[in-house]
Amino acid sequence: MLKLDPITTLAIASLLYLIGVYIVNHISILKRLCIPAPVIGGLLFSILVAILQSTHVLTIKLDSEFIQNFFMLAFFTTIGLGASLKLLRLGGKILIIYFFFCGILAVFQNIIGISLAKVLNIPPLLGLTAGSMSMEGGHGNAAAYGQTIHDMGFESALTAALAAATLGLVAGGLIGGPIVKLLITKYNLKPKHTEEPTVDYGNVKSNKYLQKHMNPTTIFFLQFTIITVCMAVGSYLGNTFSHLTGINIPIYVGAMFVAVIIRNISEYGKLSIIDMQFVDKISDISLSLFLSIALMSIQLTEIYQLALPLIIIVLIQVIFIILFSILIVFRALGKDYDAAVMIGGFIGHGLGATPNAMANLDVITKKFGPSPKSYLVVPIVGAFLIDLIGVPIVTTFINLF
Repeated sequence: MLKLDPITTLAIASLLYLIGVYIVNHISILKRLCIPAPVIGGLLFSILVAILQSTHVLTIKLDSEFIQNFFMLAFFTTIGLGASLKLLRLGGKILIIYFFFCGILAVFQNIIGISLAKVLNIPPLLGLTAGSMSMEGGHGNAAAYGQTIHDMGFESALTAALAAATLGLVAGGLIGGPIVKLLITKYNLKPKHTEEPTVDYGNVKSNKYLQKHMNPTTIFFLQFTIITVCMAVGSYLGNTFSHLTGINIPIYVGAMFVAVIIRNISEYGKLSIIDMQFVDKISDISLSLFLSIALMSIQLTEIYQLALPLIIIVLIQVIFIILFSILIVFRALGKDYDAAVMIGGFIGHGLGATPNAMANLDVITKKFGPSPKSYLVVPIVGAFLIDLIGVPIVTTFINLF
């Protein structure tokens, strides 16, 4: 047996991420479907480990719990720092409606996962791994909650959640464009004539005040300090809450909500202490390493018996989001061109991730015309707000079952 210490695990995870970037950049279908680079790199390692173990050549164990939890905490804290109430107000009524249906989707995805688990004779919590944590939540939430369920005694939970997230990601990239094209063609929809530029309002902005008074190293260290303080305070509050109430919540929930409070105190108090350009970079690094380590750690040999049930559950999730989007969400958003384009984003991050959603929007608007409203609503909800409603929903279902 070969046991890798935390530093070696981190070094391999970093290398695998770079290998994943190279592979994604050189295989067009992976790039078009927005498959995350750390997923590719980490999956290659887990396949190698499975082969070595199955052939009785070598068993590899990783000492990854601390660094995986650290980067997971850091990533979800940056999500909290991106949750601005001012952005929510900027989107107006349509953003609220879109956000509301993201919450409804999360609830139904979990109901589908748990219901089908009973039909397929697998534990409800394993069915939940193919619910909103991996569909709407993407790989980040899948890895975090998969580990939570794994720690509750379900050994294959992390592997199942990440597998479901990958299947959902591929599906979201494949079906978003065709569904929007169907809506546009069926209802003969045209883009509105507007002078408003197509701007991605989800892009983070630098803090000009900090840039004027600090050098980049100091700004970065300030953001890193804010993130770690949120992690420390939030973890303490989360653990205290769990101890007092008996409700099991993931370690990052408290950190994320402390970060939300800090972000909005900073904005409304005009403190100018947060630079989202640097926070975004820390977020990218944290998520990449977290996913790389999580994929490295999965035991593929444990998922054989879950393969068919997972495929069935994800297939039903795909069918549901298509019907839900066409019959309900599209109509609620106004049944116009902007509503149709937003459906592409809704399916993209409803089954995968925000990059999937934005890729769908890009393909659609280049072919049929601009939709500034979609470029406002989809990234704000998909990148910043969706986890705020997704986290308590998944946590509630875990505690119920």
